Amino acid sequence: MEFIDLKSQYMLSRDLINQRIQAVLDHGQYIMGPEVGELEARLAGFCGARHCVTVASGTEALIISLMALGIGPGDEVLTTPFSFIATAEAILLVGAKPVFVDIDRATCNIDPRQIESKITPRTRAIMPVSLFGQPADMEQINSIGQRYNLAVIEDAAQSFGATYQGKKSCNLSTIGCTSFFPSKPLGCYGDGGALFTNDDMLATAAREIRVHGQSRRYVHTRVGVGGRMDTLQCAIVLAKLENFERELGLRADIAASYEQKLSGKIRLIKLMPDRTSVYAQYTVALDERERVREVLHQAGIPTAIHYPVPIHRQPAYAWLSNVDACPVAMDMAEKVLSIPMGPYMSQSDITHVTDVLIKAATQTPSGRMDVVELSK
Repeated sequence: MEFIDLKSQYMLSRDLINQRIQAVLDHGQYIMGPEVGELEARLAGFCGARHCVTVASGTEALIISLMALGIGPGDEVLTTPFSFIATAEAILLVGAKPVFVDIDRATCNIDPRQIESKITPRTRAIMPVSLFGQPADMEQINSIGQRYNLAVIEDAAQSFGATYQGKKSCNLSTIGCTSFFPSKPLGCYGDGGALFTNDDMLATAAREIRVHGQSRRYVHTRVGVGGRMDTLQCAIVLAKLENFERELGLRADIAASYEQKLSGKIRLIKLMPDRTSVYAQYTVALDERERVREVLHQAGIPTAIHYPVPIHRQPAYAWLSNVDACPVAMDMAEKVLSIPMGPYMSQSDITHVTDVLIKAATQTPSGRMDVVELSK
């Protein structure tokens, strides 16, 4: 069993992927070839956004978004400590300061009830992360942003294809950013990413920034980066888009099977009723994680921990915040465990994972069940 089965996915789309790659090899436009514009149009249409700008990675999407908004030294950006390091890294790389807001225990997303208390005169933006494939509470976050004149940048690296109140992730705020890292629900075979916006000026700025600030060849109107997504990676995503919605349905079916078997026995991350998840990870919470993880390993079941150390406790970032801040994030970092998830998991694999997990988690040395209800 694999944690994420990319081989089966490739075999099912092999002909289309190979045709797309061969087309790029034939025309030879490896940077900014026709597939780049084609993919941007397809992705924008999928999300319902006016603009899509493909970039070199999800991290680059965050950096370019911050640069397009003019955020830099002296500014603060509110974000979550419970995410991949790139979220805070992007803020620091433009010279701004990340300010961490604790998470909602039920969803592991940023807790909007705690945002306003962290706003200062230096705050310029809010960067929620749509963790594990489920959007954050964007209505409340956007409302705070409007009230304080703050941009909202959705870090949707894990949630492309999910919905919030009927709208697609990446089209829920000022700018939405996603990643096409290979393990994502929609991934390429290298690095890649995209940002989305309905603001014409921000889109123009982002397009210029990704090509070293060029407005036209050798005319640099702003400071930029080398942030283009290459044509081959765009071609691969175009091929994989053909099966993407079907795969999202399969992911939802597998998640439903997991929930049916685990609910009431294992703590689950709560899916809120006004949104959907693409289940970039299927994550549970365990009081005796390491012991349970070892049992799963012995049974041939791979696992991962997203994320074992909150950002504000990382050595390079500890100076930014009181190390005892964000207690919910600190607690969940000791409990979360991601189990295999992907559109092509078999029912026998699902049964094997859940049977072993339930047995390991409920038969603790103390004899008690490791179950706690998570509520908003």
